[in-house]
Amino acid sequence: MAIIHIDMQHDKTLFNPVESAPEDFIGGQVVLIDKPLWWTSFDLVRKCRNVITQRLKVKKLKVGHAGTLDPLATGLMIICTGKATKRISEWVDADKEYVATIELGRTTPSFDLETETDATFPTGHITRESFEASLRNFLGETQQTPPLFSAKNVQGKRAYSFARKGLEVELPAKPIVISELEVIRFDLPVVELRMRCSKGAYVRAFARDVGIANQSGACLIKLRRTAIGDFRVEQAMSPELFEKTVGFNQR
Repeated sequence: MAIIHIDMQHDKTLFNPVESAPEDFIGGQVVLIDKPLWWTSFDLVRKCRNVITQRLKVKKLKVGHAGTLDPLATGLMIICTGKATKRISEWVDADKEYVATIELGRTTPSFDLETETDATFPTGHITRESFEASLRNFLGETQQTPPLFSAKNVQGKRAYSFARKGLEVELPAKPIVISELEVIRFDLPVVELRMRCSKGAYVRAFARDVGIANQSGACLIKLRRTAIGDFRVEQAMSPELFEKTVGFNQR
């Protein structure tokens, strides 16, 4: 599993509200943003691009992100501008940390709250001890089948386009690595976990598999990305603060 180590004190491409000038975005800046609930990853990229281009009075600027988040997820996103977009693969390949809230005892087609409950299951047999024991089987390298409600390419189309039409297609399992799992809260039917995993891991699919491993069902009801490689969400700013900072930042 790739772990990117960065000397953040001396990385001049990392956006610093005090030291960075608006012109630096053309040369290349790395911006840490805390994505709000319901925003798409594209919404965030578009917001940052609009703020910067309006500040610089330019029509075009290359802006991209290093790893998408679902609209129902919040947390750390890395936005790269200008020449820094060439570094996106560094963080796409880095491990990620999440805090996931999972509800045991029910399932949904999307494995999260994007779709309605389609089945319910008993949970009375699940104890904290049995639940934590089931998690040990997920540590290390495992095979994970991605959710059909995802952007995976299937027959030249996004998988979710089949899912939303009620069509069944088979997605091949992919190898992932989960290096850390910690139970933060156990209050059935809800459990909260901290997990660190490799690129390509779907936390929604992990929730599905946890339900099966506990002879029940489960779905993801809340997700927050807390780290990408060495970057943490505590270092990130809201889109509103970024707009205010860039709009009035003068050197």
